[in-house]
Amino acid sequence: MGVDAHRSHVRSGLLYAVAAYGWWGLVPLYFYAVKACPAQELVAHRILWSALLLAVVVSVFHRWPEVVTAIHTRKTVLMLFASAYLVAGNWYLYVWCATHEHIMEASLGYFILPLVNVIAGLMLFGDRLRWAQAAALLIATAGVVYMAVSVGEFPWIGIVLAVSFALYGIVRKVVPVDGVIGLTVESFLLAPVAGWLLVYWELNGGLAFGHTSRQLDWLIALSGVVTTVPLVCFAQAVRKVSLVTIGVLQYLSPTLQLVVAVTAFGERFERNHQVSFGLIWLGLAIYAVDTVRAAARKHLEGPAPEPVPEPIDGGVPLTDSQLLDVRSPPRPPRPPRPPRRGPGATP
Repeated sequence: MGVDAHRSHVRSGLLYAVAAYGWWGLVPLYFYAVKACPAQELVAHRILWSALLLAVVVSVFHRWPEVVTAIHTRKTVLMLFASAYLVAGNWYLYVWCATHEHIMEASLGYFILPLVNVIAGLMLFGDRLRWAQAAALLIATAGVVYMAVSVGEFPWIGIVLAVSFALYGIVRKVVPVDGVIGLTVESFLLAPVAGWLLVYWELNGGLAFGHTSRQLDWLIALSGVVTTVPLVCFAQAVRKVSLVTIGVLQYLSPTLQLVVAVTAFGERFERNHQVSFGLIWLGLAIYAVDTVRAAARKHLEGPAPEPVPEPIDGGVPLTDSQLLDVRSPPRPPRPPRPPRRGPGATP
């Protein structure tokens, strides 16, 4: 690939990444537009419409064999079953935040998500902290504690969003499928329950869908597009730009969420929030710089691994569990050793 072609390749990857994270950062505006629909109903619709649209995407790109293989692998199905219900709970809380004007607390959760993943790596995978990571973790923790003490209320929404999605990322880290196939199987696993709940709610009080306005019906039907389009953009981005670039750009999403919370929804960003978010941002800045420096050192040591992670949800930033999920180039097989010959053996 020539220099100009390479630059064009990287430039298109950056545009895809900015489109994906920008979409996820502005998605609270969509959820607020459909707030007449209860959060639990909207999540059920999101599952069904996403399953339908993902079936079309899988058909267009001829990836049904991968879906079938995943479904017929017992361990894979069980892991995706667990991850599906983890992300469904995460979706519900996020949609509830968007429709009840708690976007600032949701953005807090996704700001601290990378640091929660560091803790998970320490506890579950035996990772070792670099000094900069330890400093970043302590500073961000101080920001969370300051908010809890100064505001007088523990930021449980942000913590639950971060922890639930970190657990989801841990489960998906060990499942041998990419983002599109994984989300497709998860949607198929959730669809029967989502469909049954919609029928039950319709028979016991009625749904917002089909009973409020035609405009709301169309907006709800677009929930599949809202989920799938940024996923496809991201899938293109990770093939064109480095993991370090993706790791830095992921903060665009919660940053835009915070801007939307303050400017569009009028949520108050008081001094207590400024100090708390400031400490968290300082921790993230240290973490991001350390990540870039570590990647530069690794690049000098040898060729970079092939990036393969894809997003595991269409509405939230990429997790560190995915950023670290890379495939090293396969080693060539060693030639067989010649059999040992005893004393006096002829060649």
